[in-house]
Amino acid sequence: MRVLGLGDNIIDRFVDRQVDYPGGNAVNVAVFSRRHGAEAAYLGVFGDDPLGGYLRRTLEAEGISTWGCQVKQGSTGVSRLHVVDGDRTFLGWNGGGVTVTDPLILDEELLDYIAGFDLVHSSVYSRIETQLSALARTGALISFDYSSEEEFRSDEYLGATAPHIDLALVSCGSLSLEESKELLLRIAHAGAALVVGTRGESGSLLLSQGRFFSHPAHLHADLSLLVDTMGCGDAFLAATAVSLSSQGWERGQAPEPSAIEAALACGAEAAKFQCTVEAAFAHPRCWSAESQAVR
Repeated sequence: MRVLGLGDNIIDRFVDRQVDYPGGNAVNVAVFSRRHGAEAAYLGVFGDDPLGGYLRRTLEAEGISTWGCQVKQGSTGVSRLHVVDGDRTFLGWNGGGVTVTDPLILDEELLDYIAGFDLVHSSVYSRIETQLSALARTGALISFDYSSEEEFRSDEYLGATAPHIDLALVSCGSLSLEESKELLLRIAHAGAALVVGTRGESGSLLLSQGRFFSHPAHLHADLSLLVDTMGCGDAFLAATAVSLSSQGWERGQAPEPSAIEAALACGAEAAKFQCTVEAAFAHPRCWSAESQAVR
């Protein structure tokens, strides 16, 4: 299986630890997919500052191809956060940097390249909404993370994106079970083939052809093992998608119930492990509290 992470990259800056880590939804899914046995690549825009070079080097160190990526003048996105009792708290960001202000434009050469992948993953932070229809025409399955912000749950936004999505992921951690089901139904009615909702310690839901599947979270009995929740949703998505694909999931053909149940179990186990990892996938670099510059 070949997986492509398309779009966003960012530096996760832990102000409490004075450490930077590579991250971003598309970046993380590429890395986690490779760790689950897929051949993986990342395609996006890097800033021409030192942080952009750091991000690219960490991906290549993980065995992730960065062919086709572009370096553009501008700053790398930086998200500031800290961890309280094992849970991340966002303190703000710089808007996502050049990846958001000058996103990748998919020309014919890049679309031909993308057509060689089985699954392409992107998100609301990648600013590729207007290019989703072109992506779908490549024949690759498309997964898309709708995250947790209300602005990405409007009828207008869902109507413009969901018809092109084979696997939608949405964070439902702040919603009740009934509210979560209602949201998944809205995304499915807008056009997404499969819709998954992650609910933190309450587990996950998957909606396929009008049927809901659920799976409990895999929790740690020893809470001292928990480090932070950074990347748990991305780890869940990568493991679930790779599992579904390995069991024959194809566009236009709903997975068998047994395949869905096995995939959700794989996702839950991946998220459980991710809670024991600092940041998304390591490669830390320290920075100065005075200058906030990466050393």
